[in-house]
Amino acid sequence: MTHPARDLLRTTTAALAPDPNANPLVPRIAAGTAPRAGLAALALEQTWVIPADRRAFEHLAARSAAADPEAAAFFTALAQGEALAGERLAAFARACRAQEVSYEPLPGCQAYPAYVAWLALNAAPADVVLALTANFSAWGGYCATIATALREQYGFTDEACAFFDFFAEPSPDLDRLATAAVEAALDAGRLDQERAHTYGRLLQTYEAMFWDALSATPS
Repeated sequence: MTHPARDLLRTTTAALAPDPNANPLVPRIAAGTAPRAGLAALALEQTWVIPADRRAFEHLAARSAAADPEAAAFFTALAQGEALAGERLAAFARACRAQEVSYEPLPGCQAYPAYVAWLALNAAPADVVLALTANFSAWGGYCATIATALREQYGFTDEACAFFDFFAEPSPDLDRLATAAVEAALDAGRLDQERAHTYGRLLQTYEAMFWDALSATPS
């Protein structure tokens, strides 16, 4: 028996999956050859990304609360997750000896949260659910690789790796909320699959820019 919403989430994620060999930094972290300065830059960029994305998700939840409660529940869960991730980020930054006061964020890294904010203001919430869910699959895989490498190659503690562990872990509840939101939008005829695919493609492109910019940081 087919499930249209679940099938659409799966096929969209597969269609938007990045080339596994395209990320220039994560394989270096996995091999232990990425410089500590690059890890510190990753931590510092995330101190900008996480609160920005949390506020964008809160705005999407508020926008969709009345007309699209299923999407609102999904975005509320995302915002709560970003808050929890932010609490775990500090330990990673400390382990990297990241100096936040003197750090200037990279435009290539901040393009992603800027676009998420654009989506929060302009896009139909159900379309964003589909686009984000496709993007999160790649991000979760990167985080799983990084979490393992930080322990095995850099000797980081579990506390310092908790930020990446959080995103690497599967979230059945989030999958359920995404499926419910997409199903409700399909039933109501308010999901624009072509537009959602465009949003997802841009999200993946901006994420690639994030890793490209970090890989160019001096050692």
